[in-house]
Amino acid sequence: MVDAGVVEQASSSSVHEPRLEILELGSGPTLLFLNAGMGLDPGSAALELLARHARVIAPSHPGFGRSERPRALTTVEDLSYFYLDFLDERDLRDVTLVGVSFGAWIAAEIAVKSTVRLSRLVLADAVGIKVGDRQTRDIADIFAMTESEFNAAAFANAEVGTLDYKAMSDAEVLAVAQNRESLARFAWSPYMHNPKLRGRLHRINVATLFLWGANDRIVSETYGRSYCARVPNARFELIHEAGHLPQIEQPQIFAQKILGFMGRGIYP
Repeated sequence: MVDAGVVEQASSSSVHEPRLEILELGSGPTLLFLNAGMGLDPGSAALELLARHARVIAPSHPGFGRSERPRALTTVEDLSYFYLDFLDERDLRDVTLVGVSFGAWIAAEIAVKSTVRLSRLVLADAVGIKVGDRQTRDIADIFAMTESEFNAAAFANAEVGTLDYKAMSDAEVLAVAQNRESLARFAWSPYMHNPKLRGRLHRINVATLFLWGANDRIVSETYGRSYCARVPNARFELIHEAGHLPQIEQPQIFAQKILGFMGRGIYP
Protein backbone atom coordinates (compact mmCIF):
# COMPACT_ATOMS: atom_id res chain seq x y z
CA MET A 1 0.00 0.00 0.00
CA VAL A 2 1.14 3.51 -0.79
CA ASP A 3 0.07 6.20 1.64
CA ALA A 4 -2.18 9.02 0.50
CA GLY A 5 -0.41 11.83 -1.25
CA VAL A 6 2.91 10.06 -1.82
CA VAL A 7 4.96 11.51 -4.66
CA GLU A 8 6.77 8.86 -6.67
CA GLN A 9 8.92 8.82 -9.78
CA ALA A 10 7.24 7.52 -12.91
CA SER A 11 9.51 5.37 -15.05
CA SER A 12 8.38 6.31 -18.55
CA SER A 13 11.07 8.12 -20.50
CA SER A 14 8.45 9.10 -23.09
CA VAL A 15 6.93 11.53 -20.60
CA HIS A 16 10.26 12.74 -19.17
CA GLU A 17 9.75 10.84 -15.92
CA PRO A 18 7.56 13.31 -14.04
CA ARG A 19 7.05 12.91 -10.34
CA LEU A 20 3.48 11.96 -9.57
CA GLU A 21 1.29 12.36 -6.52
CA ILE A 22 -0.47 9.01 -6.18
CA LEU A 23 -2.98 7.59 -3.73
CA GLU A 24 -2.88 3.81 -3.65
CA LEU A 25 -4.95 1.70 -1.24
CA GLY A 26 -6.78 -1.59 -0.91
CA SER A 27 -6.21 -4.93 -2.59
CA GLY A 28 -7.93 -7.05 -5.20
CA PRO A 29 -8.63 -6.33 -8.87
CA THR A 30 -6.98 -3.14 -10.07
CA LEU A 31 -9.03 0.04 -10.42
CA LEU A 32 -7.38 3.12 -11.91
CA PHE A 33 -9.29 6.22 -10.85
CA LEU A 34 -8.87 9.40 -12.90
CA ASN A 35 -10.00 12.43 -10.95
CA ALA A 36 -12.06 15.40 -12.03
CA GLY A 37 -10.36 18.74 -12.63
CA MET A 38 -10.62 19.60 -8.94
CA GLY A 39 -7.79 17.16 -8.28
CA LEU A 40 -6.99 14.33 -5.90
CA ASP A 41 -8.83 14.08 -2.58
CA PRO A 42 -6.83 11.81 -0.21
CA GLY A 43 -9.82 11.64 2.13
CA SER A 44 -12.31 10.57 -0.53
CA ALA A 45 -15.04 8.38 0.98
CA ALA A 46 -15.78 6.90 -2.45
CA LEU A 47 -12.18 5.73 -2.90
CA GLU A 48 -12.12 4.25 0.58
CA LEU A 49 -15.32 2.31 -0.17
CA LEU A 50 -13.93 1.08 -3.49
CA ALA A 51 -10.71 0.01 -1.77
CA ARG A 52 -12.62 -2.46 0.40
CA HIS A 53 -12.95 -4.68 -2.68
CA ALA A 54 -10.31 -3.43 -5.13
CA ARG A 55 -6.77 -2.15 -5.42
CA VAL A 56 -7.35 1.54 -6.09
CA ILE A 57 -4.70 3.64 -7.82
CA ALA A 58 -5.59 7.34 -7.99
CA PRO A 59 -2.92 9.67 -9.38
CA SER A 60 -3.02 13.42 -9.61
CA HIS A 61 -2.83 14.18 -13.32
CA PRO A 62 0.43 15.75 -14.49
CA GLY A 63 0.28 19.43 -13.59
CA PHE A 64 -2.35 18.90 -10.87
CA GLY A 65 -1.73 18.77 -7.14
CA ARG A 66 1.92 17.89 -6.50
CA SER A 67 2.41 16.10 -9.83
CA GLU A 68 4.88 17.58 -12.25
CA ARG A 69 3.82 18.45 -15.80
CA PRO A 70 6.42 17.96 -18.54
CA ARG A 71 6.23 20.70 -21.15
CA ALA A 72 5.48 18.06 -23.78
CA LEU A 73 2.08 17.41 -22.20
CA THR A 74 -0.27 20.09 -23.50
CA THR A 75 -3.48 18.30 -24.52
CA VAL A 76 -5.87 15.68 -23.14
CA GLU A 77 -4.68 13.34 -25.88
CA ASP A 78 -1.16 13.75 -24.46
CA LEU A 79 -2.52 12.79 -21.05
CA SER A 80 -4.17 9.69 -22.53
CA TYR A 81 -0.86 8.52 -23.98
CA PHE A 82 0.81 9.31 -20.67
CA TYR A 83 -1.60 6.98 -18.88
CA LEU A 84 -1.21 4.28 -21.54
CA ASP A 85 2.52 4.39 -20.74
CA PHE A 86 1.66 4.39 -17.04
CA LEU A 87 -0.33 1.15 -17.47
CA ASP A 88 2.51 -0.42 -19.44
CA GLU A 89 5.26 0.68 -17.06
CA ARG A 90 3.44 -0.84 -14.09
CA ASP A 91 2.33 -3.86 -16.13
CA LEU A 92 -1.25 -3.34 -14.93
CA ARG A 93 -3.73 -5.83 -16.42
CA ASP A 94 -7.50 -6.35 -16.40
CA VAL A 95 -7.89 -2.81 -15.13
CA THR A 96 -11.23 -1.22 -14.38
CA LEU A 97 -10.70 2.34 -15.59
CA VAL A 98 -12.90 4.90 -13.82
CA GLY A 99 -13.01 8.58 -14.69
CA VAL A 100 -15.10 11.48 -13.44
CA SER A 101 -15.74 14.65 -15.50
CA PHE A 102 -12.34 15.75 -16.88
CA GLY A 103 -10.92 12.40 -15.78
CA ALA A 104 -13.67 10.62 -17.72
CA TRP A 105 -12.65 12.54 -20.83
CA ILE A 106 -9.09 11.25 -20.38
CA ALA A 107 -10.45 7.72 -19.80
CA ALA A 108 -12.47 7.85 -23.02
CA GLU A 109 -9.40 9.05 -24.93
CA ILE A 110 -7.45 6.09 -23.51
CA ALA A 111 -10.13 3.56 -24.40
CA VAL A 112 -10.45 4.62 -28.05
CA LYS A 113 -6.69 4.09 -28.46
CA SER A 114 -6.20 0.78 -26.67
CA THR A 115 -8.15 -1.46 -24.30
CA VAL A 116 -5.48 -4.19 -24.14
CA ARG A 117 -4.95 -3.60 -20.42
CA LEU A 118 -8.56 -2.74 -19.60
CA SER A 119 -11.41 -5.01 -18.57
CA ARG A 120 -14.09 -2.36 -17.95
CA LEU A 121 -14.67 1.34 -18.33
CA VAL A 122 -16.73 3.64 -16.10
CA LEU A 123 -17.39 7.21 -17.22
CA ALA A 124 -19.09 9.48 -14.68
CA ASP A 125 -20.50 12.83 -15.83
CA ALA A 126 -17.99 12.82 -18.67
CA VAL A 127 -17.02 15.77 -20.80
CA GLY A 128 -14.97 15.47 -23.96
CA ILE A 129 -17.31 15.53 -26.97
CA LYS A 130 -19.64 17.95 -28.73
CA VAL A 131 -23.17 16.62 -29.23
CA GLY A 132 -25.08 19.74 -30.31
CA ASP A 133 -24.59 22.12 -33.22
CA ARG A 134 -22.20 25.06 -33.26
CA GLN A 135 -24.78 27.36 -31.69
CA THR A 136 -25.55 25.02 -28.78
CA ARG A 137 -23.53 25.06 -25.58
CA ASP A 138 -23.29 21.46 -24.40
CA ILE A 139 -21.03 22.10 -21.44
CA ALA A 140 -21.45 25.01 -19.05
CA ASP A 141 -18.56 27.49 -19.06
CA ILE A 142 -17.11 26.89 -15.62
CA PHE A 143 -14.35 29.44 -16.16
CA ALA A 144 -16.93 32.20 -16.49
CA MET A 145 -18.61 31.24 -13.20
CA THR A 146 -17.98 32.49 -9.71
CA GLU A 147 -17.32 29.78 -7.16
CA SER A 148 -20.87 30.00 -5.81
CA GLU A 149 -22.30 29.76 -9.32
CA PHE A 150 -20.17 26.71 -10.02
CA ASN A 151 -21.29 25.01 -6.81
CA ALA A 152 -24.94 25.67 -7.67
CA ALA A 153 -24.44 24.06 -11.08
CA ALA A 154 -22.17 21.21 -10.04
CA PHE A 155 -23.90 19.95 -6.89
CA ALA A 156 -27.42 18.95 -5.94
CA ASN A 157 -26.63 20.65 -2.63
CA ALA A 158 -24.39 23.66 -3.33
CA GLU A 159 -23.13 23.73 0.27
CA VAL A 160 -21.28 20.46 -0.35
CA GLY A 161 -18.86 22.22 -2.66
CA THR A 162 -18.18 25.23 -0.44
CA LEU A 163 -14.53 25.53 0.59
CA ASP A 164 -13.42 27.18 3.81
CA TYR A 165 -10.19 28.77 2.62
CA LYS A 166 -9.43 30.19 6.05
CA ALA A 167 -9.28 26.68 7.46
CA MET A 168 -7.04 25.40 4.67
CA SER A 169 -3.26 25.34 4.70
CA ASP A 170 -1.29 27.45 2.25
CA ALA A 171 -0.38 24.26 0.37
CA GLU A 172 -4.03 23.28 0.06
CA VAL A 173 -5.05 26.71 -1.24
CA LEU A 174 -2.17 26.63 -3.71
CA ALA A 175 -3.31 23.19 -4.93
CA VAL A 176 -6.82 24.53 -5.61
CA ALA A 177 -5.38 27.34 -7.71
CA GLN A 178 -2.94 25.04 -9.50
CA ASN A 179 -5.67 22.53 -10.35
CA ARG A 180 -7.82 25.27 -11.87
CA GLU A 181 -4.87 26.61 -13.86
CA SER A 182 -3.96 23.16 -15.18
CA LEU A 183 -7.55 22.39 -16.10
CA ALA A 184 -7.63 25.59 -18.16
CA ARG A 185 -4.34 24.68 -19.85
CA PHE A 186 -5.66 21.30 -20.99
CA ALA A 187 -9.33 22.07 -21.61
CA TRP A 188 -9.69 25.72 -22.61
CA SER A 189 -9.48 25.50 -26.39
CA PRO A 190 -11.44 23.86 -27.78
CA TYR A 191 -13.49 24.10 -24.63
CA MET A 192 -13.79 20.79 -22.76
CA HIS A 193 -13.84 18.55 -25.83
CA ASN A 194 -11.82 16.99 -28.61
CA PRO A 195 -13.66 17.42 -31.93
CA LYS A 196 -12.32 14.05 -33.10
CA LEU A 197 -13.28 11.99 -30.06
CA ARG A 198 -16.98 11.56 -30.86
CA GLY A 199 -16.14 9.80 -34.13
CA ARG A 200 -13.77 7.42 -32.35
CA LEU A 201 -16.06 6.20 -29.55
CA HIS A 202 -17.14 3.18 -31.61
CA ARG A 203 -13.63 1.79 -31.03
CA ILE A 204 -14.31 1.18 -27.33
CA ASN A 205 -14.67 -2.59 -27.06
CA VAL A 206 -14.87 -3.24 -23.31
CA ALA A 207 -17.93 -3.24 -21.07
CA THR A 208 -18.77 0.39 -20.36
CA LEU A 209 -20.92 2.00 -17.70
CA PHE A 210 -21.97 5.66 -17.76
CA LEU A 211 -22.88 7.09 -14.35
CA TRP A 212 -24.64 10.46 -14.26
CA GLY A 213 -25.71 12.76 -11.48
CA ALA A 214 -29.42 13.47 -11.97
CA ASN A 215 -28.88 17.07 -10.83
CA ASP A 216 -25.87 17.81 -13.01
CA ARG A 217 -26.16 21.30 -14.50
CA ILE A 218 -22.66 21.32 -15.98
CA VAL A 219 -23.47 18.57 -18.50
CA SER A 220 -27.07 17.44 -18.76
CA GLU A 221 -28.55 13.96 -18.68
CA THR A 222 -29.42 14.43 -22.37
CA TYR A 223 -25.75 15.08 -23.13
CA GLY A 224 -24.77 12.00 -21.12
CA ARG A 225 -27.24 9.72 -22.88
CA SER A 226 -26.05 10.98 -26.27
CA TYR A 227 -22.46 10.28 -25.24
CA CYS A 228 -23.42 6.80 -24.04
CA ALA A 229 -25.28 5.99 -27.27
CA ARG A 230 -22.04 6.35 -29.22
CA VAL A 231 -20.23 3.64 -27.22
CA PRO A 232 -21.11 0.08 -28.29
CA ASN A 233 -23.23 -1.80 -25.72
CA ALA A 234 -22.71 0.84 -23.03
CA ARG A 235 -25.25 1.20 -20.22
CA PHE A 236 -26.42 4.39 -18.55
CA GLU A 237 -27.31 4.80 -14.86
CA LEU A 238 -28.54 7.88 -13.01
CA ILE A 239 -27.43 8.70 -9.49
CA HIS A 240 -30.13 10.72 -7.76
CA GLU A 241 -29.46 13.59 -5.38
CA ALA A 242 -26.09 14.15 -7.03
CA GLY A 243 -24.72 16.61 -9.55
CA HIS A 244 -21.56 16.70 -11.62
CA LEU A 245 -19.39 15.01 -8.98
CA PRO A 246 -21.46 12.07 -7.69
CA GLN A 247 -18.47 10.50 -5.94
CA ILE A 248 -18.61 13.43 -3.51
CA GLU A 249 -22.36 13.72 -2.93
CA GLN A 250 -23.29 10.03 -3.10
CA PRO A 251 -20.07 8.09 -2.43
CA GLN A 252 -21.79 4.91 -1.25
CA ILE A 253 -24.08 4.64 -4.28
CA PHE A 254 -21.23 5.64 -6.59
CA ALA A 255 -18.97 2.91 -5.19
CA GLN A 256 -21.76 0.34 -5.06
CA LYS A 257 -22.58 0.79 -8.73
CA ILE A 258 -18.95 0.46 -9.76
CA LEU A 259 -18.29 -2.58 -7.59
CA GLY A 260 -21.47 -4.19 -8.87
CA PHE A 261 -20.33 -3.56 -12.42
CA MET A 262 -17.04 -5.24 -11.53
CA GLY A 263 -18.87 -8.23 -10.10
CA ARG A 264 -17.67 -7.38 -6.60
CA GLY A 265 -21.03 -6.63 -5.04
CA ILE A 266 -24.76 -6.45 -5.62
CA TYR A 267 -25.63 -4.21 -8.54
CA PRO A 268 -28.55 -1.95 -7.50
